[in-house]
Amino acid sequence: MSITRQKAIESAIQYRAGDEPVLAQEQVQSYFGVNVFGDDQMRARLPKEVYQALRKTIEEGVPLDNCVADVVAAAMSRWAIERGATHYAHIFYPLTGLTAEKHDSFFSPDGKGRLVVDFSGKQLIQGEPDASSFPNGGIRATFEARGYTAWDVTSPAYLMEGRNGTTLCIPTAFCSWTGEALDKKVPLLRSMQALNRQARRVLKLFGHEEPGLVTASAGPEQEYFLIDRSFYFARPDLLSAGRTLFGTRPPKGQELEDQYFGAIPARVLAFMTEVDSELYKLGVPVKTRHNEVAPAQYEIAPVFESANLATDHQYLVMQVLQAVAPKYGLACLLHEKPFAGINGSGKHLNWSLGGQRVGNLLNPGETPHENMQFLVFCAAVIRAVNSHAAMLRGAVAHAGNDHRLGANEAPPAILSVFLGEQLADVFAQIAEGGARRSKKAGTITVGVDTLPPLPKDATDRNRTSPFAFTGNRFEFRAVGSSQSIAGAQVVLNTIVAESLSDVADELEKVPKEPAKFNAAVQKLLQKIIREHGRVIFNGDNYSQEWRDEAARRGLPNAATTPEALDAMDSPETYEVFEKCGVLSRREAASRFEIYREKYVKDVLIEARLCLSMARTMIFPACVRYQHLLAQTSSDLTAVGKLGCTTTLDEVNALLGNLQKAMLHLEEVIQLPQGLTVPQQCRYLLDTVIPMMNILRKEADALEHICADDLWPLPTYQEMLFIR
Repeated sequence: MSITRQKAIESAIQYRAGDEPVLAQEQVQSYFGVNVFGDDQMRARLPKEVYQALRKTIEEGVPLDNCVADVVAAAMSRWAIERGATHYAHIFYPLTGLTAEKHDSFFSPDGKGRLVVDFSGKQLIQGEPDASSFPNGGIRATFEARGYTAWDVTSPAYLMEGRNGTTLCIPTAFCSWTGEALDKKVPLLRSMQALNRQARRVLKLFGHEEPGLVTASAGPEQEYFLIDRSFYFARPDLLSAGRTLFGTRPPKGQELEDQYFGAIPARVLAFMTEVDSELYKLGVPVKTRHNEVAPAQYEIAPVFESANLATDHQYLVMQVLQAVAPKYGLACLLHEKPFAGINGSGKHLNWSLGGQRVGNLLNPGETPHENMQFLVFCAAVIRAVNSHAAMLRGAVAHAGNDHRLGANEAPPAILSVFLGEQLADVFAQIAEGGARRSKKAGTITVGVDTLPPLPKDATDRNRTSPFAFTGNRFEFRAVGSSQSIAGAQVVLNTIVAESLSDVADELEKVPKEPAKFNAAVQKLLQKIIREHGRVIFNGDNYSQEWRDEAARRGLPNAATTPEALDAMDSPETYEVFEKCGVLSRREAASRFEIYREKYVKDVLIEARLCLSMARTMIFPACVRYQHLLAQTSSDLTAVGKLGCTTTLDEVNALLGNLQKAMLHLEEVIQLPQGLTVPQQCRYLLDTVIPMMNILRKEADALEHICADDLWPLPTYQEMLFIR
């Protein structure tokens, strides 16, 4: 066995948990949000009028008066310093998909040999990072570097504790000197503003004179893998690409279905406990943890929050998962498909909308056929998904997700809406002229006297659907595990806002008499379902029959990132973003440029890794095995015995194929001159990726036959099952 692989296995087997204390779960109530400058701290430390102004901004969207900033800054810095903070950082979310931060000290010299606290309202409100050093799609040239971060008062500041210090983290938006969005937060806040504006228009038609702030809410479920850290460092592909570029399926994978919801291994549970504790301190309302379907795969899920806060918290979840894992000798893998042949990871985005005064607008109630307000909002979502499927598909398009979407583990690239039996029946009635009944929920009797009757929902669940109604919200299952949920929410909020705008335009023309308004609503619902009902599908989205049926219905099927981005990059997309005030044409175009460039860079990194690992690790190991077989065969022949010629012939053939594949990949890995970025994406999709797949096929075949003690890489069996 190769020395590196042997040491990795030994390290994994010999791992022993440390004795670092973790806050006990039963103490959660005492420390939840302790590191957050949230409502309790603001109420206790701010003058009443300043506190009330902040609450109005957070709850009602009222613009914040800059004159209160100095007061807030003083209170916030005192609180942070009391808890050991020495620095503050504006946290922002550039188009890298990661977070960014620059740390500044709270303290400045006073000229008399002492340090004084120096943190003003201006420093709280605004920072100035270099805008040209982040992906910007041509909005900022290298010599046009000025950019600004702006304090987002709706997402509370928090303390991030490190081993040797604490930092006050202030969530901010990031824009250029010209005011154009360079991040994930600005479009998200704009889309929430657009959704609020259009939802309020519709609500007023239903008699809500003062509906208050209507906001999107989100509850993203995060899937991830955990493997021993020693294996991670022994795999250059995991280290640099986040997924294995080589590796055969283990003898046992997930076919026994014994991982899902199974007993959590002790080492993993210890890790999860600390993750929960750290997130609780940061005010992240994580609720669920469990084993997922694939071996070594797990999930963490929070309860619903405002879309903006949920997005910021989702970044913290990913950060904490990856920060805590090394303490337990683990590596956390957030790639969508770390291992071929077994389930990948998604980030199921549960999405809804509502407000404090109007409640959840996607709650159908006991009799949905009579709940016209719900039916209008639900129909608007259906219309939005059908009209702008290309936008929604493009929001989850990136190289990692291409390995996951469409397999029998994740929703296909075809966008459809699952309504369930009850709502599908209601909308079918509407299409035929009017809904008069709703299928009722019931009870299940298990047949065991000691077990109580179980409440039965009015509809089943459909885990194969990319966009499923699940009782009082929609679950968008196509978001990739490594992605920010901001992009998907920006599109969802925008297309639903645009749809609600059309609904309001229609209904605002109708006289306010109840009978005429009700008739107009019924007519509008019928029109929406007849024109957009093709997107509703309650069956098996994984089946070939559905793919054929979707094609007959005319639903788009952009199977890969280049196809999805080409479809999204359209006049219709620009028009919707501009109409809702979410992205200007220039801002939207810059994003498409960035996403395509990211795809090109991701694929090229993988291609270079693929070639390097094949040449320097797999090929030399197999040549040693070839030499061993040849020597053994020669020795046996010399004493008149049959040599191991069959195996040697097989190795010779595979090594020849491997060499050819390496040469071909080396030839195609150089991008032809003069290609535009979209053409580069297509070239990589059509030429480079197929060549990588051929190279992997030959290498994986060699793994099956090469002597185990010579194989240089930790295997799937070792990585997935040694815990």
